[in-house]
Amino acid sequence: MKNYFYPAFKLTLLSLIVLSGIYTMILLGIGKLMPAKGQGEQVSFRQHTYFVNIGQRFSRDEYFWSRPSAVNYNAAGSGASNKGPTNPDYLHTVRARIDSFLVHNPGIKRSEIPVDLVTASGSGLDPNISLAAAEVQVKRIARVRNLPETRLRSLIQQYVERPFLGLFGPEKLNVLKLNIALDALK
Repeated sequence: MKNYFYPAFKLTLLSLIVLSGIYTMILLGIGKLMPAKGQGEQVSFRQHTYFVNIGQRFSRDEYFWSRPSAVNYNAAGSGASNKGPTNPDYLHTVRARIDSFLVHNPGIKRSEIPVDLVTASGSGLDPNISLAAAEVQVKRIARVRNLPETRLRSLIQQYVERPFLGLFGPEKLNVLKLNIALDALK
């Protein structure tokens, strides 16, 4: 038994030191070298500071709506609902979100609503929406703000975040940045 116990104990101790200590310090050092010093990107607007990488609630008709959150946009406890696509409670929640969206966006068909506007992400704090999710909201925002749709579409194109190296990931829009730019149009 000694032949197995001591080597296993040494390997466990070495792994603990390397993975919990050294690896963590390397990642912390890399984070401190980044522009935001590992703290996340922040934006100040109207005497408030917001973290760009954490989803914010936008539900008024004059703004682009965010992706729904299963944790009520609470960054202290991110997480999903853990309800599957056949769960009756989950289906009821998604149907209610669809119905609400249709009430606020007349003229949009149910089939035109992008999935990211009615389902929460795995973390519940996704700060981004798809290009399609922004485009489907243009008519509502243009009507409420009395702006031309072409102006809003131009604003959307200015804030599209392209995939890394043009390959990795979809095009997306940060809702907070987009809505701050929308308020700055006045």
